[in-house]
Amino acid sequence: MSGRLTVIGLGPGNADQVTPQASEAVAEASFFYGYKPYLDRLELRPDQARIASDNREELARSNEALAKAAEGHNVAVVSGGDPGVFAMAAAVCEAIEAGPAEWRGIDLAVVPGVTAMLAVAARIGAPLGHDFCAISLSDNLKPWELIERRLDAAASGGFVIAFYNPISRARPWQLGKAFERLRTHLPASTPLVFGHAVGRRDERVVVTTLEAADPSSANMATLIIVGSAETRVIERPGMSPLVYTPRSAPGAGT
Repeated sequence: MSGRLTVIGLGPGNADQVTPQASEAVAEASFFYGYKPYLDRLELRPDQARIASDNREELARSNEALAKAAEGHNVAVVSGGDPGVFAMAAAVCEAIEAGPAEWRGIDLAVVPGVTAMLAVAARIGAPLGHDFCAISLSDNLKPWELIERRLDAAASGGFVIAFYNPISRARPWQLGKAFERLRTHLPASTPLVFGHAVGRRDERVVVTTLEAADPSSANMATLIIVGSAETRVIERPGMSPLVYTPRSAPGAGT
């Protein structure tokens, strides 16, 4: 008899942002698969087991978790943020499609979480108040040329853009190239937000412009929001500025 596999989103890092549904799913599972820093956020009972793996082993992790569930166990795969946004839910689905037929009979559930772009946006106002998109700058699973085409399309289409996976030791140049490309489409004064480790103790949020944006101030714990030409900054004396994108666009009908 097949067991159950639940893909759980733990949010951006603040325990207060873990949903009750996620907490309930954690309480019910017996085996937990995930990237070690995410597993370390769980307070597990002695009868619950952690199986940690490296951040780039998503498919192998999914295969192990599905095999365990196929044995009849209640298994969880944990993910930071939301598991459906550049995360483990897609890897699990990919493994099911390529795996043995019995895996398609496993009871699968995906528990959503607060993804990084929503956490950063909430800290600074409402930069995602109008049409927006999310782009991962990692070229581990797609060519850089495709990323460039998507940057062109998003910027020329007037979307606010959230950058996931903006930079790493193995990819130190791509964020700078992305900024250069966006500057060919957007005003230099376009608001830009660096949200570092939002929801954690080392949280840092900086509002700047596309012209002044420094790629070296980001790392893999940073979520970047690039405004559209309509995005505005409200300065507030003695307080952090508010960044928002109006709900209406120029030329809207009455």
